[in-house]
Amino acid sequence: MRFCERPVLERRVSVPGCVVIGTRFDHRLLSPACIARSDIDLPPGIRRSAPRRQAEFLAGRLCTRKALEALTGTATVPLQGTDRSPQWPASVCGSITHNRHRALAMVALREDFRALGIDIETRLDEGQSHALAGEILARSEHERFLAMPKERRAWLLTLAFSLKESLYKALYPLTGTQFYFEHAELLDWSPDGHARLRLLCDLSDGFPANTEIAGRFCELGDDLLSYVAIPNRP
Repeated sequence: MRFCERPVLERRVSVPGCVVIGTRFDHRLLSPACIARSDIDLPPGIRRSAPRRQAEFLAGRLCTRKALEALTGTATVPLQGTDRSPQWPASVCGSITHNRHRALAMVALREDFRALGIDIETRLDEGQSHALAGEILARSEHERFLAMPKERRAWLLTLAFSLKESLYKALYPLTGTQFYFEHAELLDWSPDGHARLRLLCDLSDGFPANTEIAGRFCELGDDLLSYVAIPNRP
């Protein structure tokens, strides 16, 4: 029995030049036979981890292999670096994400994009949003959060959380500078899935404070998917 569905093109994500592959999985169905059939070597830390973590890793790498095959014609699986990030082929940039039942991989050629970040989150509930708002939101965001109807606050917090995760995944490899939720601000968003973020600190000469960066998002059932693509301008 398969622990995950066959990875397929995620058509709800549309960025010219990028390939996004997704799957759904159930860690309860993962078995040694599933791992063997995947033909993917689990890093030592993953082999020692719980079945849920093994399933998350494996589902993400299955999506990655399919995405790289679609982009480059070669079905490869990036190794895990010392910081646990995927080591992409020299000509490719990419990002992997998962929650407890979905995994996705996003890849593009470096001649088209400098970096990508993708993140999926299960929508927070009202209690979680109240507890986490102070950690995730900058001051100006928190003011808008409190001004929103209570029934929309959890959605906004999930959106801000996910977009900031996508932003970090895209910018950390480019700048080598770690930053946290309070160092970026969600400026605005639209019903068609466009969003705009602003850095609140200097990350590098190319990404100083007040740099504005576009993001995108869409809803997949009870999940919210966001992504940031940094184009490689000549």
